[in-house]
Amino acid sequence: MTIHRDNVPGLAPPEHYHHLTTVEARRLVFLAGQCPVAEDDSVPEGLAAQVDLMVANTLRVLQAAGATPEDVVRTVVYVAGTQPDLVAVWRQLTGSALAGAFTTASTLVGVTCFGYPGQLVELDVTAALA
Repeated sequence: MTIHRDNVPGLAPPEHYHHLTTVEARRLVFLAGQCPVAEDDSVPEGLAAQVDLMVANTLRVLQAAGATPEDVVRTVVYVAGTQPDLVAVWRQLTGSALAGAFTTASTLVGVTCFGYPGQLVELDVTAALA
């Protein structure tokens, strides 16, 4: 399998991610929205704690699929909060054990709310495997 991550000349250089990801793969893996929800169905308080749990949950699901963060070809990060919250989440994600997933085509979006009470963040992930 080959994954090419490129930036397009003439566009602003992105921080950590790439404008374009091209992949030739035999299998695509689409994760359900990864939420900061613990096994007991609870959501921790605070954005940083929620990001930590979302990262841990995402790593578990990737592993179950036989994938790693470096196999991720697309991410969309959703954050309920202010613009500084979006920046804080992005920095926490790109410094986490899941950081390899954010070198690819990525989008960071501010939203109004989520399905779980108190939920502040969610992650959409697509991976490609040989």
